[in-house]
Amino acid sequence: MRICTYLLLFLGLALVSCESNVTEPPDKEPTKLERAVEYFGLPLVPGAGNPQTKAGVALGRRLFYDPILSGDETLACAGCHRQEHAFSDAGHVLSRGIHGNFGNFNTPSVVNPGWGTSFFWNGRAPSLEAQAIEPVPNPVEMDLPWNVALPRLQSHADYPRLFAAAFGSATITHERVTQAIAQFERTLVSIDSPYDRANRGEAQLSLDAFLGVQNYLSETVGDCFHCHGVGPVFDNSAFPSNPKVFANNGLDSIPAEGLFAVTGNEADRGKFKAPTLRNLVYTAPYMHDGRFFTLEEVVRFYNTGIHTDSPNMDLKLRGNAQKRESGEFPTWTDAQIQQLVAFLESLSDPSYVTDPALSDPFAAKD
Repeated sequence: MRICTYLLLFLGLALVSCESNVTEPPDKEPTKLERAVEYFGLPLVPGAGNPQTKAGVALGRRLFYDPILSGDETLACAGCHRQEHAFSDAGHVLSRGIHGNFGNFNTPSVVNPGWGTSFFWNGRAPSLEAQAIEPVPNPVEMDLPWNVALPRLQSHADYPRLFAAAFGSATITHERVTQAIAQFERTLVSIDSPYDRANRGEAQLSLDAFLGVQNYLSETVGDCFHCHGVGPVFDNSAFPSNPKVFANNGLDSIPAEGLFAVTGNEADRGKFKAPTLRNLVYTAPYMHDGRFFTLEEVVRFYNTGIHTDSPNMDLKLRGNAQKRESGEFPTWTDAQIQQLVAFLESLSDPSYVTDPALSDPFAAKD
C-alpha cells in the first residue's frame, strides 16, 4: 500500500463530524473486549484451545496478583507488571527478582497482548500461555519450581475450588495456571486513548499530534510505520508474516544478541521485537535495555543517533539515517520532533491504568 493511502486513512483523525444519527440504545453495553474485537479483529488463541470464560479470567486475575507463585511469596506477576504503569515496571531500567538480582532486559509493558504472536524482547514465547510458564521457575525472577508451586496451590484453601470452576476439575497443573493467567491477560485491552477517540470521530487530536501522525507515516521524516505498523494495535507482532516484527534499530555498533539467542542465526543478531507504541507515557524507560528515559530522547536518537554500522541493521532504517547524514534527507526540526512526541503521547489511555476490572482483586477486598 502506498504512503499516500496511509495518509488518507489518517487525515480524518483531525475532523469531527457535525452530523448525528439517532439510533436506539443497545440492549446491553458491549464489554471492552467486545469493543476491541470490533476494532482490532479477533484475539489470537492457541490452537490447543484456551477458551475465555468468566471463571477462567477471574482465576487468572487472582494468580497474576498473588505472590504465592514466588519462592518466598513476596513477588507476584504484578510486581513487575504494574497496572498504574500500563503493566510495565516503569521507573526501573531492570527489574529485581525475589533475591535482589536484576533481570537482563527492561520489563516490557503488557498492552493488548491478545493480538500478539511473540512475547519477550527476543520473541522466544509464541503465546501468552508459553510466556507465563517462564517467570515462575526462573531463579532470577520468582524462583519457584513448578513441582513446588503446584502442591502449594493444590493445598490452598481456595484454589482447588477456583480451578474446578474454571476448568471443570480441581486438579492444578502448570498448563492450567498459565492458561488462566493468559485468559486474564487477554482482557488487558487499551482502546480509549486520545488517538482512538479521534479515530472513532469522538474527539479531536491536538494539532501537534495530528502533524505527528503525518511525520510518523512520512517516508522522508519519521517513517516509523514500517516497524510499528499503522494501527490500531501499533505492534507488528500481531502480523507474524511482517518481517519487521524483529529489527536491529541501530542502538549500538556492536549489538546485543536479541533474536539470535532464539534462532542461532547470525543474521538475527541485534534484532529485537518492535514493541507496542501504546501507553508510552506510563512506561519509561524505553528500549530493551531501558537506556532512554523520555520520548524526546527516543525520537532524537532516531533522528541523528543511529549507529548505521551496526550489523544486520534494518535496511530501510539504515538508508534513511544515511540520507540524513549526507543531507539527502533533512534532519528533523525541533517542531517535527515535538509533533512526533505529541502523537506518541496521544496513544496513551488513562482509563487503562485505572480500570478496576484489571486491578488487584486482593486490594479490592481490603
